[in-house]
Amino acid sequence: MRATGTSLGAVCGLLALLVFTTSGVAQSLADLQARFDRETSGVQKAKLMTRLGETQLEEARRAGRAGEYDSLGLTLEKYRDNVRAAVDALKKQHPDAEKQSNGYRQLEMHLRKGIREVDETILVSPEGYKPPLQIVRQDLIGMDDELLKSLFPRRPVEKHGAAPPAEKPAPTPPEKQP
Repeated sequence: MRATGTSLGAVCGLLALLVFTTSGVAQSLADLQARFDRETSGVQKAKLMTRLGETQLEEARRAGRAGEYDSLGLTLEKYRDNVRAAVDALKKQHPDAEKQSNGYRQLEMHLRKGIREVDETILVSPEGYKPPLQIVRQDLIGMDDELLKSLFPRRPVEKHGAAPPAEKPAPTPPEKQP
């Protein structure tokens, strides 16, 4: 009898451990999201965004591996919204990123990684899911450019208006004359 009770206890303990570890990621994501939403400091919000963003990107990878592309899209859209909230909070509290770059740098570096993750996700996603992910990607690139312009305002502005000149075709070689 005792051996049966011990193995039953071990099975129940293992089952409880599995339940808590799988719900730990979701709980951690929910906790981080709640902390992010409550945070009022722009710098702290940007620093917290790196941890929350990593968790959201991990959740998106998990959804992609499971083929849950609707969940993946919603997670990346929430990620984009969180990045926008962090950028807005930073710009509101510290408009001069050159003098006070704390938060801007961390957010910009994390955002670069997020853009790479979205790029990889777009490559492996089915065709029907790509357009919304491309919109998320464009929004993230726009925010990254905004952060870079805030950090380096004196950087020469690139002109995107004119198209590069077309190359002239090479002249045909003269034929050999006899």
